[in-house]
Amino acid sequence: MNDPILDIRDLKMHFPVKGGVFSRQVAAVKAVDGVSLTIGRGETLGLVGESGCGKSTLGKSIVRLLNPTAGSVVFEGQPITHLSQSQLRPIRRNMQMVFQDPAESLNSRLSVGQIISEPLEVQGVGTKATRREMVEELLDRVGMPKSAAQRFSFEFSGGQRQRIGIARALALNPDLIVLDEPVSALDVSVQSQVLNLLLDLQEELNLAYLFIAHDLAVVKHISDRVAVMYLGKIVELADADTIYQNPKHAYTKALISAIPEPDPTAPKHRAHLEGEIPSPIHPPAGSAFGHRINHPLYESTIGMDLSLVEIEKDHWVAADPCCLSEADYAQAMSLQECELRS
Repeated sequence: MNDPILDIRDLKMHFPVKGGVFSRQVAAVKAVDGVSLTIGRGETLGLVGESGCGKSTLGKSIVRLLNPTAGSVVFEGQPITHLSQSQLRPIRRNMQMVFQDPAESLNSRLSVGQIISEPLEVQGVGTKATRREMVEELLDRVGMPKSAAQRFSFEFSGGQRQRIGIARALALNPDLIVLDEPVSALDVSVQSQVLNLLLDLQEELNLAYLFIAHDLAVVKHISDRVAVMYLGKIVELADADTIYQNPKHAYTKALISAIPEPDPTAPKHRAHLEGEIPSPIHPPAGSAFGHRINHPLYESTIGMDLSLVEIEKDHWVAADPCCLSEADYAQAMSLQECELRS
């Protein structure tokens, strides 16, 4: 990808677990454990996985709501991983976030107009009068009446509150928006309205999205590429059509098989996942998914390099014998060896 707007390299976010009389760190929750991704201008990268796999933590680490433990985040060519909050302030104009629960992310003590204009005030954009006009334009852009500026967020439905959150994210004309499960708390009919709004805004403003979700049907509708995350790591990455039509990793196949089929008479094979998700405090030493399904080859993966391999053009998958077919694993190992030799 030429000149990506966002380039993440080996990003880690570990939360300390303290115990004992002196509250010393005894372990760490490895929520994000070595993720590398890129997002191009005007592109939507879907990030999917089960609850607790680290998706939201990754999103918050990217926009520096959390300070990463290790790794790097480069936004529009500038490393931002170690910048102070004052250094980040001008950069935040071009990087915004929409949160999962609008009821929690919108301050109920402020009017809608105050909520949307707050980023403008923080960044010193415009005068009080011009900010009022900008708020009305933003409300109109997301399909809300201008009169909504005088009301409070709790007076609106969930879908309308999410539109307000999107308007706030758009206030500073950003280039990238991290969308943390923006439709998961909404009714299905409202979900489609919000998704179509996001697509229209992207086409109009050339926005780049990191779209975080656990619903693969929703991700398929909006994404150009899809990254599949399991226990803090990316296990497969490809364009959306390839992920849905030719998944390679066993975990990806299981997620896709769980997508509801609108035709109840259509034959459907569902891959039932066995076992429990391993603890991110003490993750398995080998294949995390192989450990979960008690795969006979799990022991052989301990200490093995399970990093992503480009098994096909622009199709990356973890070189994991527990999760790939024999043919795909043999190809992945061959490519891995060629890369090491070069």
